[in-house]
Amino acid sequence: MPDLLDSLMPGLALPPGPVLRTTRLTLRPLHGGDVAAFHRLINDWDICRRVPDAPFPYPALQAAEWVQAAASDRAAGRAEQFAITDAGSDELLGCAGLKLSKDRKSAELGYWIGRAYWRQGYALEAVRRLTEWAFASLPITHLSAVVAADNDGSLALLRNLGFTKTHNGHRVFSCRPGEKLPVKHFALARELPQDQSAPKAEEAAKTLLVVAAALIDAQGRILLARRPEGKKMAGLWEFPGGKLEPGETPEGALARELREELGLETEPKDFAPFVFASHAYDSFHLLMPVFLCRRWRGEPRGREGQKLAWVAPEDLAEYPMPAADRPLIPMLRDFL
Repeated sequence: MPDLLDSLMPGLALPPGPVLRTTRLTLRPLHGGDVAAFHRLINDWDICRRVPDAPFPYPALQAAEWVQAAASDRAAGRAEQFAITDAGSDELLGCAGLKLSKDRKSAELGYWIGRAYWRQGYALEAVRRLTEWAFASLPITHLSAVVAADNDGSLALLRNLGFTKTHNGHRVFSCRPGEKLPVKHFALARELPQDQSAPKAEEAAKTLLVVAAALIDAQGRILLARRPEGKKMAGLWEFPGGKLEPGETPEGALARELREELGLETEPKDFAPFVFASHAYDSFHLLMPVFLCRRWRGEPRGREGQKLAWVAPEDLAEYPMPAADRPLIPMLRDFL
């Protein structure tokens, strides 16, 4: 006899979304085929009592509706929900997701793992990957999480990932209508690069010479590139450019970087010297000449996985940047 849930929402097709991978896990969008396993896993007192908004018993129809809502919430920009699955078999192990604020500057983290998969490190592995992706790919500046006060495993997980407790509170306890569940609130801010302080006096800081361009279009907007996931300072926005290779001039290096990174053709004469940035990071000192460029050939496209944005000078401060780039904002704003 077929499982009731197998026929609740036949052919449910969810739109594509991000797929995140770890050594053992795949985090992917939920689809109709997950409904039965979702219900079997979450319809467990030991899980529901730790998830404030989960009733118990967990209705089969609510499981189907939740999976369907995950797709519409993603399409509307309200949430990013993922199935946590085994990387080899695609077996559903649990779920993790983010509820985004209206301004998309913050998100609340939520997750659960089926009881059969507890104490194997799956939750930590999945949440770490989701957190990394969120700060690298979404415009959020911080994450929050609310955990049942007696959920020692989740409390340890969040602390392991760098979350700090902000306060105690209570949430409506769906498992027991009329009661409230004691909870603890946690927060994690976007990690500033580990290079915000000057090097110790006794350490000789290496000077790194890089070059950057403020590309300015006909509307007076400036092109920013967002560092992709997997790179240092992932998720931060910067002015396109890069390191000089041996024997290169700053202008020659910049022309090469714009070709490699953005597919743009330029010549050294297209660059006008503007200012330079000098910033002490933990392990090196950055020296960065910045050039203005209003002329190039081709349409900029992120050839290294980076997102691009044309930004009005007055809006530059809205984009999180590395410490070396931020002082350039008022200079460009005043100039343009």
